[in-house]
Amino acid sequence: MRPDTSDYRAIFLSDIPMMDARAPVEFAKGAFPGVVNLPLMNDAERQKVGTCYKQHGQKAALELGHRLVSGKVKDERMQAWAAFTEQHPNGYLYCFRGGLRSQIVQQWLREAGIDYPRVVGGYKAMRHFLLDTLDQAVAECDFVLVGGMTGTGKTEVLAQLDNSLDLEGLANHRGSSFGKRATPQPAQIDFENALAIRLLKYRAAGTQQFVIEDEARLVGRCSIPLLLFQGMQAYPLVWLEDSLEGRIERILKDYVIDLCAEFVSEFGDTGFAAFAERLQQSLVNIQKRLGGECYKRLALLMDQALAEQSRSGEVDLHRAWIEALLAEYYDPMYAYQRQSKAQRIEFSGPQAEVVEYLRQRASKRQA
Repeated sequence: MRPDTSDYRAIFLSDIPMMDARAPVEFAKGAFPGVVNLPLMNDAERQKVGTCYKQHGQKAALELGHRLVSGKVKDERMQAWAAFTEQHPNGYLYCFRGGLRSQIVQQWLREAGIDYPRVVGGYKAMRHFLLDTLDQAVAECDFVLVGGMTGTGKTEVLAQLDNSLDLEGLANHRGSSFGKRATPQPAQIDFENALAIRLLKYRAAGTQQFVIEDEARLVGRCSIPLLLFQGMQAYPLVWLEDSLEGRIERILKDYVIDLCAEFVSEFGDTGFAAFAERLQQSLVNIQKRLGGECYKRLALLMDQALAEQSRSGEVDLHRAWIEALLAEYYDPMYAYQRQSKAQRIEFSGPQAEVVEYLRQRASKRQA
């Protein structure tokens, strides 16, 4: 029989399978990558037991829980737990604090002839471990930012490096006002947990210098952890450059062609309409900052481009609103940012040169 564990580091470094016995509402607020939610009690049962505990104490609450999870309900949950243990013989189970719920699941499995270990301290202890992992990385590691005008391909730079952290990828959002994807963003806690695990694995492999994109505090609805974001206000900066034409083509691919394909893949026949609505709403979201006249002009160009795309599949007309949006909205904003951060910029150039510079920078740090 394998013993219970409190080796959280080994769990996350090895992607050990885990069964989360918390209620679905707890799981939805935050969990760990790849974990399966197989609750002891559903949300309604948990609420009833919690109310009973407050009014009548632990003994009465336990008795109620056993009554609620009995008979056919218990048999169905036992089958799901047993199937998980069979599929993942090296895994563990846990609840919120590693207390009663995971102990009950463990006991019932044992009575069925299945010995399966728990994570001591449960979700709460593992969550604290990951938060400490984040704080330690910020305190002990070097970070360098990649900045640049909208559409210069900062994410492409990160993808070519062995020491990059793609915050936008982890947040499932492209970071800008138009960055919302076809699929939902993770919960804030899920975003933080995934980031911490990524850092933990990098550091275990010996990486001590990380490249991240220069971001605002919010990546969509996901908030960059405070200590990291505070550090980002002082980290050295590498500035990525590209021509206006190159940036227009990249934005056309990312925010029109690829995003449309995402929506069609996700929603089928209604995908294009959902994509068009998302694009139009993204423009509405910055209407006040654009000003009324500018917004009306760009909205008309966008509507014409979407109509043509719907009719023929051609995307050429989108270049008009993209170019205007860059010239009148994004570029002035980023030009100001570059000026305000000029003292921190240690290198600037096109993509290939920036990638090479960052690779050499990392190799010097490792030496």
